[in-house]
Amino acid sequence: MLNVAIIIGTTRPGRKAEVVARWVHGIAAERSDASFEVVDIADFDLPLLDEALPPSMGQYAQPHTKAWAAKIATFDAFVFVTPEYNHSTSGALKNAIDYLFREWNDKAAGFVGYGGVGGTRAVEHLRLIMGEIKVAAVRAQVALSLFTDFENFSTFKPGPHQAAAVNAMLDDLVAWGQALQTMRRQVSERGAL
Repeated sequence: MLNVAIIIGTTRPGRKAEVVARWVHGIAAERSDASFEVVDIADFDLPLLDEALPPSMGQYAQPHTKAWAAKIATFDAFVFVTPEYNHSTSGALKNAIDYLFREWNDKAAGFVGYGGVGGTRAVEHLRLIMGEIKVAAVRAQVALSLFTDFENFSTFKPGPHQAAAVNAMLDDLVAWGQALQTMRRQVSERGAL
């Protein structure tokens, strides 16, 4: 079965990403086509990238990097829950992504953004990053507006249409994730011959 991480993409105090990620997880948990787990980058205490070698070499020296790599390696696909800060994703999420390379490769990603314009600019930046780390970004995404999906810009109250948007994104994510899982398995089997 496909194993999907729902990544809380900020460490900021008072962040909204955690409640959004748990909402996405609640919707995802009703599905039977994959297993889903919320992963909080804050739990890994990643400082600004402190590895001497490029992540593409896979030679991690720091214990926090090794723990982060071991966790991410267990997943076949990712849902990135991202705020929009200054027309981009959070520095903490970009830093967490930059720590690794092979652990991301040949997997799929979907996005749930939130902000003044639904986090769409943050998601666009993430799509560019995904291409470089060999992650297939699905087209469907969830855009949560601070104006309409958060009461008084703080209490999360998503519009009723947003659950359908989550499921549409997950439909694409699971399809791509399964295809890439099959591809990784075939490549691994060929390498073992």
